Amino acid sequence: MMWSEKHRPRSAGDMVGNEEARAAVVGWLEKWRKGTQPVLLVGPPGTGKTTMARIAARQFGYDMVGLNASDVRSKSRINDVLSPVMGNASVAGSPLIFVDEVDGIHGRSDYGGADALIRILKEATVPIILAANSDASAKMKGIKKAAKTVRFRPLPPRLLRVYLQDVLRREGASLGPGTVIKTVSESRGDIRSVLNSAQALASGFDPPTEKSFEALDVEDGVNAFFKARSAAEARAVLYSMRIDPREKIGAFYSSVITSTVPGGEMRRMLGVLSDADMLYGRIVRTQNWRLLRYLDSVLLDLHAPGSPVRYAQYNLSWQLLNRIRWDGAKMRALCGLLGGMLHASRSSVAAVYLPLILLCAKSKKLDLDVGEEFGDLLQKEMGMIR
Repeated sequence: MMWSEKHRPRSAGDMVGNEEARAAVVGWLEKWRKGTQPVLLVGPPGTGKTTMARIAARQFGYDMVGLNASDVRSKSRINDVLSPVMGNASVAGSPLIFVDEVDGIHGRSDYGGADALIRILKEATVPIILAANSDASAKMKGIKKAAKTVRFRPLPPRLLRVYLQDVLRREGASLGPGTVIKTVSESRGDIRSVLNSAQALASGFDPPTEKSFEALDVEDGVNAFFKARSAAEARAVLYSMRIDPREKIGAFYSSVITSTVPGGEMRRMLGVLSDADMLYGRIVRTQNWRLLRYLDSVLLDLHAPGSPVRYAQYNLSWQLLNRIRWDGAKMRALCGLLGGMLHASRSSVAAVYLPLILLCAKSKKLDLDVGEEFGDLLQKEMGMIR
């Protein structure tokens, strides 16, 4: 388990730094009544915004409904997810809505999401906590007007150093004084970065790099990796992506399968990701976290100069995505085969003919001779017909 999760504070008293901000959130929720203005937590990554929201919800007996920017980018999505909670609070129990990275909804994918969210903030019937890395954007003005802002600051080096030394003691690990100081300094006040870096270093992973990077988030990291001009630069990018290994593998997988790389290169990349997934599965199964040092070395084989791969992420597990992708390709091929037999387009077969064909095949009124290639797929599809 990553130290950043293993040592995540369980109470406000266990947290480090930002005492005034923590007190403000607790005081706000303690006095919350219907109609109370939502609260907006603003601060850099790794300063405790999400942890504080979880702790506050648990302390006051709320069930936290967690969302992120991708969940609230469109008006329809907000209505689907938030409106039922707002309109049936008593049925839903005691919900508290937490929207993380709310500053991320103001992109090209924002189809009325910001305006719909602001309307809900103004008519809040349950506690709502928002979190943002920055509120400097002009498009954040509406959200800031509808919420009370509480600022979280980067943690001072002295507190980070004391906290890191305590974690190392509990883990039975050690780092040299110079390494501790360097790790704290490079984190720029991000406690999650400190713990993830320290875990990697304590396990013996200290990669030599030609270029240093600040801690990178998922999107910036994936894009920087595939734009890297050398393997050494790509290795430095991987090392700077201090995120959960499963999330890292999933991000690279969804980015690769949505790219336009040739078939042979796609197979090679998927083979690399398969090796990475097998390694991580072994780590989890055996709890031998020292093997984590090899994960970036495996993922490094994805790098190819001039690769067109760019970040794309789904809110589904990559195992499920792989199943969807595999069955989807076979289904398109099957519809093409049937389209040739029926003199119809592939889309017409999928929308009109295939459901009837499957129903007839299931009732044994039709024998389809489509070969072994599609036999298992048809059996599975027929099994879904009730």
